[in-house]
Amino acid sequence: MKKQSKNALDSDALKIMEARHHDPFSILGRHLKNNHIQVKVYLPYAETVCFSHNGAALNRVPDTDFFEYNAEHEQLPEHYQLSWVDKSGYSHENHDPYDFGTQLPEFDQHLFGEGKHWHIYQKLGGHLHKADGINGVLFTIWAPNAGRVSVVGDFNHWDGRCNPMRSLGGSGIWELFMPDLQVGCYYKFEILNRNTNEVLLKTDPYGQQFEFRPNTSSIVVHENNYAWRDQQWMGERVRHNWLHEPMSIYEVHLGSWRRDHLGNFLNYRELAVQLVDYVKEMGFTHVELLPVTEHPLDASWGYQTTGYFAPTSRHGTPDDFRYFIDTCHQNGIGVILDWVPAHFPKDSFALARFDGSALYEHEDPRKGEHRDWGTLIYNFGRNEVKNFLLSSAIFWLEEFHLDGLRVDAVASMLYLDYSRNDNDWIPNMYGGNENLEAIDFLRELNSVTHQQHPGTVMMAEESTSWPQVTRPTWTGGLGFSMKWNMGWMHDTLAYISQEPIHRKYHHDQLTFGMLYAFTENFCLPFSHDEVVHGKGSLVSKMPGDEWQRFANLRLLYTLMYTYPGKKLLFMGCEFGQGTEWNFNKALDWYVLDYPHHQGVQALVKDLNHLYKKHPALYQHDFDHQGFDWIDCHDVQQSIISYRRKTEHEDLIVVLNFTPVTREQYRIGVPLAGTYTEIFNSDSGYYDGSNVGNGAALSEPTAWMNQPHSISLNLPPLGAVILKL
Repeated sequence: MKKQSKNALDSDALKIMEARHHDPFSILGRHLKNNHIQVKVYLPYAETVCFSHNGAALNRVPDTDFFEYNAEHEQLPEHYQLSWVDKSGYSHENHDPYDFGTQLPEFDQHLFGEGKHWHIYQKLGGHLHKADGINGVLFTIWAPNAGRVSVVGDFNHWDGRCNPMRSLGGSGIWELFMPDLQVGCYYKFEILNRNTNEVLLKTDPYGQQFEFRPNTSSIVVHENNYAWRDQQWMGERVRHNWLHEPMSIYEVHLGSWRRDHLGNFLNYRELAVQLVDYVKEMGFTHVELLPVTEHPLDASWGYQTTGYFAPTSRHGTPDDFRYFIDTCHQNGIGVILDWVPAHFPKDSFALARFDGSALYEHEDPRKGEHRDWGTLIYNFGRNEVKNFLLSSAIFWLEEFHLDGLRVDAVASMLYLDYSRNDNDWIPNMYGGNENLEAIDFLRELNSVTHQQHPGTVMMAEESTSWPQVTRPTWTGGLGFSMKWNMGWMHDTLAYISQEPIHRKYHHDQLTFGMLYAFTENFCLPFSHDEVVHGKGSLVSKMPGDEWQRFANLRLLYTLMYTYPGKKLLFMGCEFGQGTEWNFNKALDWYVLDYPHHQGVQALVKDLNHLYKKHPALYQHDFDHQGFDWIDCHDVQQSIISYRRKTEHEDLIVVLNFTPVTREQYRIGVPLAGTYTEIFNSDSGYYDGSNVGNGAALSEPTAWMNQPHSISLNLPPLGAVILKL
């Protein structure tokens, strides 16, 4: 490249050449001067330049890479094309990006500034666009504190001098229409820190597709024209009352559920066959995906997100992901996505100090940094940041037909002192530890998503006693549809991990949850968090010999499926995987060669189908009408019994948490008649000992505050369900 002669250039041209100009349109492109049109272009890689329509050459400014042409107005078309030859002798032809006016409407800028543009993902980022009849890509980015922003990519040698963007003023948005670019081009944004002159290279926060890791470039995608075939599902979902319907969720990490014979990730379309067939056979109603939002580090499982608008390229393209969801819906399976608005990673190519300032995060680390996780916390009080997250939620529900979002780490959002030392947090304006801005954000998130997409579910992973998480915002609640019942999960696992002889000393852990069971809309989670970080698998938590461990596991699952609340089970737990989950390899499917594991899988399958068949197990999950204790006081024998019921159905559930068979164990029942055993976790079909009852005829003997009673044989470490 020729050495630039700085003496021949004015200060504006020097800034263009040095990639420091905030307003390149004032210099480049077409301008009226002395009743003539002057065209000036800056092409660092060009040897010669001419107009395509008439072949007239542009003159190089001596010793520079600027080219100029003076013309009568009528000599130039509305938008001229340039033909140029680069220094390697290759020919190029394109319209001049600096010959176009502003493209992003002021109304969009205004809504974004107010934090009310739910579909801002359709405007910001890199999108196919037509300006004055000419096709290309419009790049827009929010970087209010930048001194200069350029779009760089495989179309301009990744050189920030070539295509500096236009500042749109007070909105903080920069834009550039690049005519003639097409789908599939790779790009990033090069940002000049106006205070330090540091040059930053950033991926598009609104990018909808990224390179396969470890590469991080954004990719221009085509407009969403996927031919959905789930119209029936979507129509029914609007009218669906999930509160009173079964919901049994299979939590899945797509990267380690299964892999191909070479150990590679499965494509979304392969998963649409293998995973959907499996989930359908097992009887789950939903799958919940650990974050498929793009992320650079496999070991983060997706929870350190860098692409809030892009399904990870590990498994294919955005349309491949649409195909997966479409197939789920056509097979009657809902899809929920783990979504992470609480924090984001510090990777220098992503959101951290995006324009050289703490833009998406707080400047003060006492508010802006998670010490435990090594991540940054969103500034929920900033309209544009809030809009970024709100539009991400809408994006997944609208563009991919997702049926809900499970919002990760809600507790960390609610409390300013979450996992912090006393001197490491800043109180709110009232002196409290509540994060008022995050609370407002969560309420708006739930209001907007439920309004825009009725029938979808917003689920909170919230581990504290924060009140009214699942109550409407207009009553002071956060507005979530459901909340993970972390207390029940911890108490139940703590109880069942005890040796049976000691369980009588921990009976309250088994029964305490019913004191608060209907204060929220609860989901009962045995999730990925319980089978990682040295915690072992679920079956490894069970005490006793091998038979007892699997009997305990079957008992645990029967408790979950008959206890009030929706259900969630992490992959591998349904067949009793023995090793702790490893994100880096497929599940241990080979264990299904063994009877114990086959039995657990068969039990979960039958529980799912039983659960969906009997309204008593789901219709009143969130109110007391659906549950009555029969007896919760048999501490010495570690037995509990209860009713699950509707106006038209009554089921009796009895669970024996010791390895002792209890013969002729009497329980009270509300009505006279013959009670038929419809499920037994100790069935030989599940590799149990086959202690059961068949049917039991009631006797007119009052027992346990009930007018009638029946005598049962209770299986060791087993549960039975009876129906009148």
